[in-house]
Amino acid sequence: MTHLVVLGSTNMDLVVTVSPAPKLGETVTGREFRTIPGGKGANQAVAAVRAGADVSMIGAVGNDEFGARLRAGLAADGVDTDLLRTAEGPSGTAHIVVDDEGGNAIVVIPGANGTVTSLLPGDETLIATADALLLQLELPLSAVTAGAEAARRHGVRTILTPAPAQPLPPELLAATDLLVPNEHEAAALTGHAEPRAAAEELLRHVPEVVITLGAAGSLYASRGTGPLTVPARPVRAVDTTAAGDTFAGALAVALGEGKPVPDALAWASSAAALSVQRPGATSSMPYRTEIDAA
Repeated sequence: MTHLVVLGSTNMDLVVTVSPAPKLGETVTGREFRTIPGGKGANQAVAAVRAGADVSMIGAVGNDEFGARLRAGLAADGVDTDLLRTAEGPSGTAHIVVDDEGGNAIVVIPGANGTVTSLLPGDETLIATADALLLQLELPLSAVTAGAEAARRHGVRTILTPAPAQPLPPELLAATDLLVPNEHEAAALTGHAEPRAAAEELLRHVPEVVITLGAAGSLYASRGTGPLTVPARPVRAVDTTAAGDTFAGALAVALGEGKPVPDALAWASSAAALSVQRPGATSSMPYRTEIDAA
């Protein structure tokens, strides 16, 4: 079984559904409010464990009710939380507005995630046992970089989702094997709105890139091959929250199992397509049997 380690965030998602979404300064009445475990790190961990991997989580929750729920939720899905820290103060939260088209707007409050500034004893030992390390940018960059460099020292593949988009330090890029931005993040990182041009620019810094294109699928490029586009399965989106994390988690599993890149991309796209047909973050993520049957 593929063993993945996720170094990343845990948040409680505070989700409201509304039509239409409010404009700045406007007050509207929503239809529903839910609290759903999320955070890009936890999302990827749950996506990967449901897709069939053995997954361990490194990060932090607060010593509040949300923290207890976040830890329990990960454990219930089978994610190893032995190195998930408990920090003084509140857990991270994400405040999410979802409209009738499945689009969303998100404000993240880091909370306990902001305390993860470096690796602790035992973190690198765990990373060294993994087939791949999954990273995102909802933890301080110092911790993300330390994790990537630890993985590089031990020959562990690093998969980085550069979200939320921000300038990436050279030392983090140098320790990244596969970069998985969406098309907006790729444009923000490179200044190129066209995905192929963005991929070409990103390959100057990392050996492999997958740019997710929403309903248009995904674009893969590496230094050794030309670009490859894999279409997505057409579906009606209910909520696109965590679709990218579902894709990244499933992709890591597929690559860890040795699937050829086109097959891995198609399988991950099927997982993401299933997730957008359901509300919420971790609550929307499919299990392996569902992905295989899609």
